[in-house]
Amino acid sequence: MTPEPDNGVRSSEEDSEQSENEAVEEQVTEEANDETEEDNTTFKDLGVVDVLCEACEELKWKKPSKIQKESIPVALQGKDIIGLAETGSGKTGAFALPILQALLENPQRYFALILTPTRELAFQISEQFEALGASIGVKCAVIVGGMDMVAQSLMLSKKPHIIIATPGRLVDHLENTKGFNLKALKFLVMDEADRILNMDFEVEVDKILRVIPRERRTYLFSATMTKKVQKLQRASLQDPVKVEVSTKYQTVEKLLQYYLFIPVKYKDVYLVHILNEMSGNSFIVFVATCAGALRTALLLRNLGLAAVPLHGQMSQNKRLAALNKFKNKSRSVLICTDVASRGLDIPHVDVVINLDIPLHSKDYIHRVGRTARAGRAGKAITFVSQYDVELYQRIEQLIGKQLPLYKTEESEVMVLQERVSEAQRLTKIEMKELEDKKSGKGKKRGADSDDDTEEAAGVRRRIKGKPGKHGKHGGKRKR
Repeated sequence: MTPEPDNGVRSSEEDSEQSENEAVEEQVTEEANDETEEDNTTFKDLGVVDVLCEACEELKWKKPSKIQKESIPVALQGKDIIGLAETGSGKTGAFALPILQALLENPQRYFALILTPTRELAFQISEQFEALGASIGVKCAVIVGGMDMVAQSLMLSKKPHIIIATPGRLVDHLENTKGFNLKALKFLVMDEADRILNMDFEVEVDKILRVIPRERRTYLFSATMTKKVQKLQRASLQDPVKVEVSTKYQTVEKLLQYYLFIPVKYKDVYLVHILNEMSGNSFIVFVATCAGALRTALLLRNLGLAAVPLHGQMSQNKRLAALNKFKNKSRSVLICTDVASRGLDIPHVDVVINLDIPLHSKDYIHRVGRTARAGRAGKAITFVSQYDVELYQRIEQLIGKQLPLYKTEESEVMVLQERVSEAQRLTKIEMKELEDKKSGKGKKRGADSDDDTEEAAGVRRRIKGKPGKHGKHGGKRKR
């Protein structure tokens, strides 16, 4: 068996899907069997107490992953940890189990603080803590932006054991919520520490470090080690033990990676071709901007493909709704910005498409890590236009290999050109409509009012049905 993923409880449907995948990939299964012969370490062997071992069994975690094997024994000795492991390797379990075990020995409120760069990752970590700690009654609070401050203050007033937060919103509460402080905190974890610092949360992190006790355990977990993380390490850890599972930046071996070299103006056509060619799979499509995510989602919907966007300008409820639609498979295509490239664990992602190449080559590692998780197979296809050659070469340099070309027949692809052009035209009109609607509503309801626009296909019908209403230039509605 390969290590189980760091997600919450999994359904039997997902398990059966996993076994189908493994049947297809005979080689994968063979490799997995080899691994089992080599190593039969259990969570109990690592020093995890019985009640938590049972929780792991209930989550179908058969045996510890590499990073868990390395870090749990060290953590249980009470040492600080810097954990470096590739994405999808079970990092969450590596810090959740030691924290819960320490909580069992010494129950107290506001026991641990987990900082994460994105809101979705915060909810995912919370699910994991709650699943592992269900039998011991662990209470968690998720404190992230985009949600109601008052409701969060109420959650904090109930004094949860574990707080999972994004740095900005946590600082808001530390400064503005009466009676809330972290003076008794025992554990601080920074998950995806490099991203927390790259997103320029440095000021917030400094503020948080100032108001929590110096006598505490600190765990930094990251897939990549950057200069900023090293700086933070000097500031906040005491004699840390470095636990490294992968020295080089790497992607999982079972991930098939390709590139596709095409003129920038044909990106949409090739995207639609690949989605049609591999229909039946589930896709995550990465784009560079929030507007790009929305545009691509609308374009695909106009072509009858079930796509949903996920980006930073959407309200938190809509982001979670979009994610849930994709997780429960009612949508097969998730189009997102790098907000979803870190840590999100959706077991059934078959294909990752980089429609826009990432500006930082390390982000490539995180993006493609959304598939081929926990021993499953997956595909990643990166679109390279005439303007992206240098960025693409940097990625090849970073991962230390040259990717094969994804084979397509140009004549087959170009058959779609006319339909895609028409969809592009309609999408442009819809985007304009939404812009106007937003600037009209922005004053009253906040610019966040219609970001997912699942109903945006209806905009098209309104435009066709009543051309006189907005005139040709799509003027703002009179209110």
